[in-house]
Amino acid sequence: MDYQNWGPRGISAPARTELPEVPVERGMVLEEVQSGWVGAVTRVEKSGGMHVVALEDRRGKSRSFRLGFGFLLEGQPIRLMPPAPAPAASGPAAGRTASGSVRVAGQRAQVAKASRIWVEGKHDAELVEKVWGDDLRVEGIVVEPLHGIDDLTAAVADFRPGPGRRLGVLVDHLVPDSKESRIAEAVMASPGAAGNVLIVGHPYVDVWQAIRPAVLGIPQWPAIPRGQDWKTGILKAFGWPHATKEDIGLGWQKLLGAVRTYADLEPSLLGRVEEVIDFLTAP
Repeated sequence: MDYQNWGPRGISAPARTELPEVPVERGMVLEEVQSGWVGAVTRVEKSGGMHVVALEDRRGKSRSFRLGFGFLLEGQPIRLMPPAPAPAASGPAAGRTASGSVRVAGQRAQVAKASRIWVEGKHDAELVEKVWGDDLRVEGIVVEPLHGIDDLTAAVADFRPGPGRRLGVLVDHLVPDSKESRIAEAVMASPGAAGNVLIVGHPYVDVWQAIRPAVLGIPQWPAIPRGQDWKTGILKAFGWPHATKEDIGLGWQKLLGAVRTYADLEPSLLGRVEEVIDFLTAP
């Protein structure tokens, strides 16, 4: 043994081991070393200026821990990091609007025309505005939310559609033999509707589903059981807050923020909105 190579120097400066830094992801199964708690990541949020991760165990109980050191992933120690930033979504190409139309340089918004686009709710209106807003301002077409279509027949009668006062209506879940399809048929049979009213729709339960899943980084939209509020179920499946109306509004803003151009939406919505715009702007 070479005693000259043994001494304080050998034990006071051990080789430093750097733990791998792993961005937290929903569904990741972790063990918090100090408490021994094992659970799957259900959400990550900022609290008091620091990132906190919630781990749900196999019995459905949840505990929150501060991100950083002290976690095991597949039995190996790691430093748990905040979520990796989402790749920057590309905006509209130069000279194009979010809908893909050629941008009209120097064009001011027109005074609103009598014709209108009606959509079922606030979220529908915000999505249409984000993608087609530039085009609609050039055409002088206003989008108005209905907050449901149960009274659509009476609303159309009050609007008094006619030449130069057309109405385009975008309806959620417009599929054969649905309540929505029966309401649409009744409206189109009412006086003044033919040639002056166009009702179109998409097949989704809610306009949220018109956002392509890939844009949100998921393979498909979660399936929500019948009898459960759809939006609440979606936010719960994402691991996002979902208990209040404010939670639902904030969740929608996250989803809407992922939409940059028409390419982020399903063709079944794109075609219907374009159809309505063409109907309202035709001579």
